[in-house]
Amino acid sequence: MKLTPYTEPKEAGKEMHSLAARLFPITRSLTGAGVRETLDILGEHIPLKRFEVPTGTQAFDWKVPKEWNIKDAFITDESGKKIVDMKTNNLHVVGYSIPVDEEISLEELQKHLYSLSEQPDAIPYVTSYYVERWGFCMTQRQRDGLKPGKYRVRIDSALTEGNLTYAEYVIPGKSKKEIFISTYFCHPSMANNELSGPVVATYLAKWLASMPRKYTYRFVFIPETIGSLVYLSKHITVFKENVIAGFNLTCMGDERTFSYLPSRYGNTLADKVALRVLKERYPKFVTYSFLDRGSDERQYCSPGADLPVVTIMRSKYGVYPEYHTSLDDLSLVTPKGLEGSYEMLKAAILMLEERVVYQSTYVGEPQLGKRGLYPTVSQKGNIDNSVKYMLDFLAYADGTNDMATISETLGVPVAELEPIAEKLIGAGLLKTSSD
Repeated sequence: MKLTPYTEPKEAGKEMHSLAARLFPITRSLTGAGVRETLDILGEHIPLKRFEVPTGTQAFDWKVPKEWNIKDAFITDESGKKIVDMKTNNLHVVGYSIPVDEEISLEELQKHLYSLSEQPDAIPYVTSYYVERWGFCMTQRQRDGLKPGKYRVRIDSALTEGNLTYAEYVIPGKSKKEIFISTYFCHPSMANNELSGPVVATYLAKWLASMPRKYTYRFVFIPETIGSLVYLSKHITVFKENVIAGFNLTCMGDERTFSYLPSRYGNTLADKVALRVLKERYPKFVTYSFLDRGSDERQYCSPGADLPVVTIMRSKYGVYPEYHTSLDDLSLVTPKGLEGSYEMLKAAILMLEERVVYQSTYVGEPQLGKRGLYPTVSQKGNIDNSVKYMLDFLAYADGTNDMATISETLGVPVAELEPIAEKLIGAGLLKTSSD
């Protein structure tokens, strides 16, 4: 497919929201036609390379499940009226439901129904990927209104030996060192949890492909958990050699504050860059612990993988009230929310591209006085902060630390440290390198 040459949009948020709206109705799951249709649409924007992984393929301790496809699912009452219909909302059917076509009592039907008493107007999102069962989801109000009698339940689905489908887009840079960006799209109609990450990643990839790059960028579009395990199992050696920073993108479309979930120890380059951008641009962001993990950072940061990956979000998955319900719709995700996330990630990438590390050119503290950088008369109280910061900067300029790290260590804003670094470089006391 021929792609249109990319021009940075004036209203990227609106374009991303339109893309999300186009993707929203598709019935997606871990596998199946909905996944492929989603990738077809994303592939109109960026040149995705698609992969099919057969059912039963081992990925560490997991196996790729059977492929699931569904044509229809509904419940009718004794009059033949549809009281639940997946064509009205595809969250009405439990994901990976086995086929069923029966007439059953209300008592029996209740065993297969799911609702949320605390959110009576929301349809919950429910799945059963690895145990075969069937079920329907409805609002609590719908469920409370069911009357005794016979109900016909029909799920026209198929679980077959098939494939798990994922895609990647690798954008080469001058260096083989990689920035890794992962996002997932394995749920049906939930806009923030499911579609904000892929649409922001797509526009970020379009932007990156249009500009000069120092690093190579690897974008991955996968089903959550099993997809990241499959991808990691195939690329772990290359990842451990080349990935210097990575971002897991999810829940990026609302207008609430940003959330940051660190790598396992919170000390990677990705952590440092994410924190610096958030502190400078979005100081009211919320920091979570790796103990609060729940997305693909679980796999990328697991022992043995140990990748420098952080998860960036607006409202954190599992925390915002609309999460995994029909309330996570296109009114929650806004152009402004999407564009803010897009700009935040662009800032993080530019910081990585422009990153340098600092190395002192002398062993021991250099003599600043003979260079006009230190008072020639030393007495209590006449050493100002700029001199102290100069000496502190040199103390951490060991050839491994960049500006973000030194700023964080000293507790001094980058804006104050940058002119100090320039003075030290001008005096021949400091040198820089790109890594």
